[in-house]
Amino acid sequence: MKTKHKTALIIGVNGQDGKILFDFLSSLNYGVVGVDKKSIKTFKIDWNKKVDINKKNDVFNLIKAIKPDEVYYLAAFHHSSQDKKIDFYDDLKMSYEINVLAFTNFLEAIRNFSSKTKIFYASSSLIFGNCKDKIQNEKTPFNPNNPYGLTKVNGMMLCRLYREKYNIFAAAGILYNHESEYRTENFISMKIIKSALNIKRGMQKELVIGNFGAVVDWGYAPDYVRAMHSMLALKNADDFVIATGKSHSVLDFIKVTFNHLNLDWRQYIQENKDIIIEKRSVLIGDYKKLSSKTNWKPSVSFSEMIKKIIDQVS
Repeated sequence: MKTKHKTALIIGVNGQDGKILFDFLSSLNYGVVGVDKKSIKTFKIDWNKKVDINKKNDVFNLIKAIKPDEVYYLAAFHHSSQDKKIDFYDDLKMSYEINVLAFTNFLEAIRNFSSKTKIFYASSSLIFGNCKDKIQNEKTPFNPNNPYGLTKVNGMMLCRLYREKYNIFAAAGILYNHESEYRTENFISMKIIKSALNIKRGMQKELVIGNFGAVVDWGYAPDYVRAMHSMLALKNADDFVIATGKSHSVLDFIKVTFNHLNLDWRQYIQENKDIIIEKRSVLIGDYKKLSSKTNWKPSVSFSEMIKKIIDQVS
């Protein structure tokens, strides 16, 4: 099923990054197959069979048929700090199934049936967990303190194993927080934006936030998708931090959002630290290595990012 144009698989196509990546690769004239739990999305490739990424044969058949130039593994099981509490065992089990075992199916399929395929693994800043370093880079020791971070470390170690043992191009992007209009409201960024818009429309009276002082390295998701693509364009696979290197508090996010809508945030926002299920350390990423290898850098500022998202969802 090889074609004249480049081909790519996006695993987790209905997530924020998957949606942006599908449009980005389509604009570059790739043939694309996007896989998600309940659907298949295609561009310039004829494929309509649903794929269960937890089933080895499903994945093997997909890779054998398409032999893609690139695979973007964006699927993940992730539990937000403000989601309802989940049993630790269930959290760990589901995280391993998606973040590690299903990913292994793709690595094995590439090793056996399409060795020239390049694969990107979406890792996370949470691999650093309770980190003592103010700024993290690719040499910062892993120190995960929840199932998500732990399994993302495992995924990265699989990338390294397949690179060294089987010469597979498996690259991991250590993604820090990144936002777009596709964020769901269980993320604090979209919770703030949607609530501010509802307040502006008279549909909501107040918003309760867990911690004004929480500090985050926030970037713009389309920039991060561009970084993923740049990583697979390199001659050799490697691991890279994808971040802005700048820190902003939740209160900073609130102020920019409400100011953009000509609202006084003090009249509508309350803080209640009891709603936070899991406290996280401050994680700020150093993207110098990525920049030196690909010339990548963030294209918009923190304030510009928020304003863009507000304008896109309002």
